[in-house]
Amino acid sequence: MTTPADSSPSPAALAVAAVRSLSPYVTGKPMSELSRELGLTDIVKLASNENPLGPSPLALAAMQQSLADCWLYPDGNGHELKVALARRHGVLPSQVTLGNGSNDLLVLLAEAFLTPQVSAVISQYAFAIYGLVVHATGAVAKVVPAQVEDSAMPHGHDLQAMCAAVDDSTRLVYIANPNNPTGSWCPTAEVCAFLDAVPRSTIVVLDEAYYEYARRFDCPDGIELVSRYPNLVVLRTFSKAHALAGLRVGYGISHPDVADMLNRVRQPFNVNLPALAAAEAALGDAQQAERAVALVEAGMAYLHRELPPLGVKLFPSAGNFVLADVGAWGLDGQQVFDRLLRQGVIVRPVGGYGLSRCIRITIGTPEQNERLVTSLRQCLTSQG
Repeated sequence: MTTPADSSPSPAALAVAAVRSLSPYVTGKPMSELSRELGLTDIVKLASNENPLGPSPLALAAMQQSLADCWLYPDGNGHELKVALARRHGVLPSQVTLGNGSNDLLVLLAEAFLTPQVSAVISQYAFAIYGLVVHATGAVAKVVPAQVEDSAMPHGHDLQAMCAAVDDSTRLVYIANPNNPTGSWCPTAEVCAFLDAVPRSTIVVLDEAYYEYARRFDCPDGIELVSRYPNLVVLRTFSKAHALAGLRVGYGISHPDVADMLNRVRQPFNVNLPALAAAEAALGDAQQAERAVALVEAGMAYLHRELPPLGVKLFPSAGNFVLADVGAWGLDGQQVFDRLLRQGVIVRPVGGYGLSRCIRITIGTPEQNERLVTSLRQCLTSQG
């Protein structure tokens, strides 16, 4: 005899308790979604820290050529890309782990090193995915308060406090350098002091998704530190400066023993054929990242010139985006986000991070930045 449907437990009740309590990550609003909702066609998206210059012509040609072989599985080991990355960074191919975006590496690290009996240390305002992947394993996420807003590095990681939070149960520490969504960064000396102090029994994950943009600041090249610290894992991505976000390809550099563990939980064929081809070709275009960095430097200077007179407070950023406090007008970030949507401009509200007065703005082309300023001026000065 079957149980009546109205008294049966939901199939969701069969899921792991830690997973049932998760809130899914909310991505930046797609332009197609805004078009469906409001019928708009002239839309500017400055929400997801994408590179508006697009990928290298070499990468475009490589991915197009690869499509002729799309009926074949890709190389599950990603041999050619791993060799190219190893050569670029002066490491062994056995130190490279490929991911479906660097986000995939965050999941692999949690799967490989976390259990409900251990903990991970995360900074307040750090990239939301860190907390999600830790929570999904049932491990304890120890969130350390960030530096205060009026400090030399507003909302930045407090590495001394994070080090003090590490104990015998700590398996992972996440450091985003620079950090999304705040744009804050940790100087080289502070990162090295932290690595010197943390026990070797704790894996330090140095997330350098915005590394190319941060080179003009006092941010370390984490890959140069891997040989000194066997417990260090450095993450990079082709999504940002290389403008391959839609292909989803990232990588980690670590001690070979750590990479071996990550490759044991890595799914077969986790990087697709066009992504492998495009990423390898992108490494051959030395000017791509330089063009992206120059665009961001000019755009950042423009926003810092135009937005403060509107009462918008901008925080220092080493990424290709800026955190903007719009609360001086009595509006919160979500309200400004909603008003901008009606004008066809998509930014990112960050109330979910506890930064309710703020929005995050990706640096776009000069035309996109001007559109943002004009639209934001109207949003802030209008009555509804």
